[in-house]
Amino acid sequence: MYPLVELATGVLFVACYLEFGLTQAAVKWLFFTCLIIVLTITDLRIRMLPDLVNWPGFVAGLFFSAVVPPDDSFVVSLYAALFHRMPPRPVQGLLDALLGAAFGSFLLWAVAAIYKRVRGHEGMGMGDVKMMAMVGAFLGVRGAFLTILLGTLLGTLVGVAIILVLYAAGWQRKLAERASRRQMGGVNALRWALASQYQLPLGTFLGIAALLVVYFGPEMMMRWSQLFRVI
Repeated sequence: MYPLVELATGVLFVACYLEFGLTQAAVKWLFFTCLIIVLTITDLRIRMLPDLVNWPGFVAGLFFSAVVPPDDSFVVSLYAALFHRMPPRPVQGLLDALLGAAFGSFLLWAVAAIYKRVRGHEGMGMGDVKMMAMVGAFLGVRGAFLTILLGTLLGTLVGVAIILVLYAAGWQRKLAERASRRQMGGVNALRWALASQYQLPLGTFLGIAALLVVYFGPEMMMRWSQLFRVI
C-alpha cells in the first residue's frame, strides 16, 4: 500500500499543477488533496476518520475559501436577492464555505439518523459527518452535494460487486455449513446473509468523490447542464 499511496499522491500533485498552475487555487487544492488522501486511506485501513484531521481541515477550508471562493453561485444569488448587492469576495467565499459545511454534514447526518431508525443500528459513524463538514468548507454547497451523490453511488456499486464476488467465491462457506447443521437455515441463504453484511468505509468513497469533484467538477457540471436542458 505504501508505494501506491506515494504514487497516487505524486500523480495528484502533478494533476493539480496541470489543472490550476502556480496559483492560489493550486495551493488550496494541494492542501485539500493531502487531507483527503490521509482520510481516505485511514478509513480504508482502520475504519476511522480522525478528528485530528477533520477539524483542522475544516478551519483550513474556511480560510482557503475566503481567499479562493468555491466555484458556487448559490451564495452570490442568495446574497444579491436579500441585500440587492454583491458581497465582497472574502465574505462570499466564507459564506460559501459555511453553507457547504452545514449542508454536507447535516445531509449526511440526516441520512444516518433515518438509517438507524429504520434498521435499528448505525450505518455510518459521526466521522463521515465531520468529514463532510470539512469537504463542504472547501467545496461549497454544490461541491458537497456532488461529493455525497458520487460517493454514495460509488460505494453502492462497489459494495454490490464485492457482495456478489464473495458469494460466488464461497466466502464463509464452512461457517454457513456449521450453522446449517444447527438448523439455522439453508447453506446458500446463510452464505448470502453473511456476504450481504460485509461493510465498506463510506469515508473512502466520499474522499474519492471529493477528488473527482475538484479535478473534474467543471466538466461534470457542464455535462449535467446539457443533460438537464435536453430533458
